[in-house]
Amino acid sequence: MRILSYGIVILSLLVFSFIEFSVHARPVVLVLSNDDLNSGGDDNGVGESSDFDEFGESEPKSEEELDPGSWRSIFEPDDSTVQAASPQYYSGLKKILSAASEGNFRLMEEAVDEIEAASSAGDPHAQSIMGFVYGIGMMREKSKSKSFLHHNFAAAGGNMQSKMALAFTYLRQDMHDKAVQLYAELAETAVNSFLISKDSPVVEPTRIHSGTEENKGALRKSRGEEDEDFQILEYQAQKGNANAMYKIGLFYYFGLRGLRRDHTKALHWFLKAVDKGEPRSMELLGEIYARGAGVERNYTKALEWLTLAAKEGLYSAFNGIGYLYVKGYGVDKKNYTKAREYFEKAVDNEDPSGHYNLGVLYLKGIGVNRDVRQATKYFFVAANAGQPKAFYQLAKMFHTGVGLKKNLEMATSFYKLVAERGPWSSLSRWALEAYLKGDVGKALILYSRMAEMGYEVAQSNAAWILDKYGERSMCMGVSGFCTDKERHERAHSLWWRASEQGNEHAALLIGDAYYYGRGTERDFVRAAEAYMHAKSQSNAQAMFNLGYMHEHGQGLPFDLHLAKRYYDESLQSDAAARLPVTLALASLWLRRNYADTVLVRVVDSLPEVYPKVETWIENVVFEEGNATILTLFVCLITILYLRERQRRQVVVVADPVAADVAQPLDADVAQHLAAFPR
Repeated sequence: MRILSYGIVILSLLVFSFIEFSVHARPVVLVLSNDDLNSGGDDNGVGESSDFDEFGESEPKSEEELDPGSWRSIFEPDDSTVQAASPQYYSGLKKILSAASEGNFRLMEEAVDEIEAASSAGDPHAQSIMGFVYGIGMMREKSKSKSFLHHNFAAAGGNMQSKMALAFTYLRQDMHDKAVQLYAELAETAVNSFLISKDSPVVEPTRIHSGTEENKGALRKSRGEEDEDFQILEYQAQKGNANAMYKIGLFYYFGLRGLRRDHTKALHWFLKAVDKGEPRSMELLGEIYARGAGVERNYTKALEWLTLAAKEGLYSAFNGIGYLYVKGYGVDKKNYTKAREYFEKAVDNEDPSGHYNLGVLYLKGIGVNRDVRQATKYFFVAANAGQPKAFYQLAKMFHTGVGLKKNLEMATSFYKLVAERGPWSSLSRWALEAYLKGDVGKALILYSRMAEMGYEVAQSNAAWILDKYGERSMCMGVSGFCTDKERHERAHSLWWRASEQGNEHAALLIGDAYYYGRGTERDFVRAAEAYMHAKSQSNAQAMFNLGYMHEHGQGLPFDLHLAKRYYDESLQSDAAARLPVTLALASLWLRRNYADTVLVRVVDSLPEVYPKVETWIENVVFEEGNATILTLFVCLITILYLRERQRRQVVVVADPVAADVAQPLDADVAQHLAAFPR
């Protein structure tokens, strides 16, 4: 009986490997200590006149100037786009994307040959693609050295995507002195792109999976105008619902919910919402007129709308009014005192951009006494609220040692956060659009390109596609479609990079890869290291796995006390682990009380027997013909049993002797029961 019970425990533990704990994103909170502050030194250009947030006064640069060799002309063709790269480069790039979509490895081979020819002719953007090709081993033998060399040539030629790839390579090697220089340049370009980018700087890449399953909720919200919820909202707006009008305007203005950014449509819906008395649209109309987004720039109208919004209690509008007074736009003249007062009103109402702009005033000493420490505190508050330019200011301060102690590692991290919002981040949206259309091959290529550039979400998405879709991922290897080995190795590499950047699920999968020998040599010690990394991020399943490894002495010392501690921590971290942890604790009890017995040896053999039994059930029992026969046999046995039961009941009723005997027995029983006190 005990053997059977313990067998059930072990089988349940095996099943547990398929149970997924809930994963919660933990927000990053920046904490500023007195040791970090450094009030000495000149600003060395940390604060420039263009540092003020919200509105830009200079003529924006084109996409091609900011991101030479951009892929936008392929995904969003525009007659006004000037292609600085060679026609051969764009021809080859189009073929690569088509080959990935169609799963045509011969076309892919032709495309890579064409790109290589352009690369040999000195085209830096083609050299960047060859760096990507050698980096993943697509139609060419994988070579880190050749990939690095091509990216170096491409970066020297001005290719920003190669600069992102090089910066991430240096970051992984802790070469912060080199990484910080590249990320600083990329972050500056990203900040400049905020003025003209069709993508909102506040939109994060979409994770297409949740654990091992598709993230259906996030994907549903990314379908743009095809989303049923959006269509309902649009119908409500057309029927005169002011709140719906405002929301649609917001979606178009920032490019949310999978919609392409469209200032003209945003303006249309905001104006209609204001006509219906919706106050929140007033502030955005003020911003639209100040930016000249979809309309001719008009600071007077901007001030009017912002003032109306502020009167309606939308205190973030004070930030825009303060900016206009700093610049002297739409008002009689510059007035730094009024600007400070308006920024302070925005700060009093917890507006992130108000914190940022007030920080700039103190950093530069505009209308206030220069106070770098105070400026730094304002920047930290804005950064914790997700204000991208605040991260950029803090990065510059850590980089130069102005206001904060020089810290290249922190500077690199902050610059990277900003750089990842540059115009090249559009690759993420195009990848998502391809995935939603069922074009998994194109999505994989785009996510793989972003993965090389250091985007953790893209690394995770590409790895998940390889694991989830297998051969259907259209993965291209050295000489055609990826072999199982190539695909597992590529997924393993991507998960590893993602885990290095804090993805606990990736760290967990890396541990599984080493534990089971998927895409790499089986190594319990490295599996334990990966699980420990995931455990440091409070991953409940990693804690459970560490407990299991201590219980069995796999990659970790045999220690039942530590095993119990990890099982307990797993339950504390996630209540969903109650059942598997209870079974695991029962396993520990049996192992402690029946150590070195035949019982334990039998139980330890069950994990080896279970896959064979599972395979036999799948191949024999669940084989279509056998399953049909088995089903008919069970039905026949059931029918025979029911008929026999019915026959016996008829016999009992028909036998009068049995009936006479049965009646007194019932009376006797009743009499005896009545004798008991109640």
